[in-house]
Amino acid sequence: MSVMTQTAMTRDVVEKPIEWKMPIMYGVLAVIGVGLYAIAMPGGTHTTFQLAKGASWFTIPNFALPSKASGIAIALTLVALAAYAAWTTSRRVKVGVWLPVSFGILFVFGFLMYAGAGNAGVIPLTTLLAGGLALSVPLIFGAMCGLVGERSGIVNIAIEGQLLLGAFFAAVAASLAQNAYVGLIAAPIAGALLGALLVWFAVMYWVDQIIIGVVLNVLVVGLTNFLYSTVLTQNAATWNARQRLPNIRIPVLAEIPVIGPVLFNQTILVYLMYAVVILLNVFVFRSRWGLRMRAVGEHPKAADTVGIKVNRTRVINTIFAGAIAGLGGAFFTVGTGLAFGKEMSAGQGFIALAAMILGKWNPYGALGAALLFGFSKNLGNLLSSIGTTVPSEVLLMLPYLITILAVAGFVGKVRAPAAENIPYKK
Repeated sequence: MSVMTQTAMTRDVVEKPIEWKMPIMYGVLAVIGVGLYAIAMPGGTHTTFQLAKGASWFTIPNFALPSKASGIAIALTLVALAAYAAWTTSRRVKVGVWLPVSFGILFVFGFLMYAGAGNAGVIPLTTLLAGGLALSVPLIFGAMCGLVGERSGIVNIAIEGQLLLGAFFAAVAASLAQNAYVGLIAAPIAGALLGALLVWFAVMYWVDQIIIGVVLNVLVVGLTNFLYSTVLTQNAATWNARQRLPNIRIPVLAEIPVIGPVLFNQTILVYLMYAVVILLNVFVFRSRWGLRMRAVGEHPKAADTVGIKVNRTRVINTIFAGAIAGLGGAFFTVGTGLAFGKEMSAGQGFIALAAMILGKWNPYGALGAALLFGFSKNLGNLLSSIGTTVPSEVLLMLPYLITILAVAGFVGKVRAPAAENIPYKK
């Protein structure tokens, strides 16, 4: 090969532009960390943490850290990590997941130090983690629903409606039967029915899937509000009595300090969530069903040529996905022991969609993103209860702020299934 040919080939190689979104985000958060944890942190105070109680194998005593010194150390570490991220990005060096995880943990711990500085209350880390997991349940089920649907080529904006309808069916069925487990069975049926309605319009009539999803959300909100006002409130003892799934404590495992109470002293709904995430991760990537589902979502024409029934696969998978979302809706009523209330899903379906996107349509990735959002919501609730000096408005907007930052940081780095929202016409 001649020198001129090699030079021409070298010119044809165009390197991908450097993405500076994540280093910029790290830098902004590091500056915020310096301002809050190093400068604004009150001196001469301590922040007290609680890890485990006497129900564990052994008791871990509460520990207090000097707020100012710890805040300065955390702020400097955040600056160092942000500088490292910029350095690796400039040299096109790939960094593992340890960097965002470490940065996030440090930033949150610093925020806890700042919120609890000089406060008489104790920050219970185990309670914070357990509550975060519980609040993540509807998000995780919703994200799994969106994953199955979009991997099959169906965009499901109606997750919000499926969560709400699942909560409604669970509350009514549990109240009528005076048994929370009956409500747990009714919830996925509600989600599957709405999923069937979505896919019917999308496959049979080629209606834009985003539009029909929005319409179904409005339909469910109107229908449940009407029935709540005219039926449930008129005879709440019959139609809307509180029923709660009991906690199931797994012996031995529940006594493990810190993680035991968080993971192994939960309702059956949480254990079902574990199973759904693990099984979906196996089936989506390691089974014939998953291969066909991904083929239908990426290249339906090619799937059809090898004998896969594209529309039938989409119908079955969307109904199945709706059942998963319905289970998530059960959390709002029988999962927490609350009666049904108007629009009690409160936008969780849309946050679940964001979690699915951040997770790159991968069950474990969506799980991590949903846990992040659930933790941030519980963090606001817990800090409000201990009387922190952080304004309540900031605490209320924490989960939504984290959602915006996460989506802004990862947008452009993920690719949706190629055939989603595209009707397959033979």
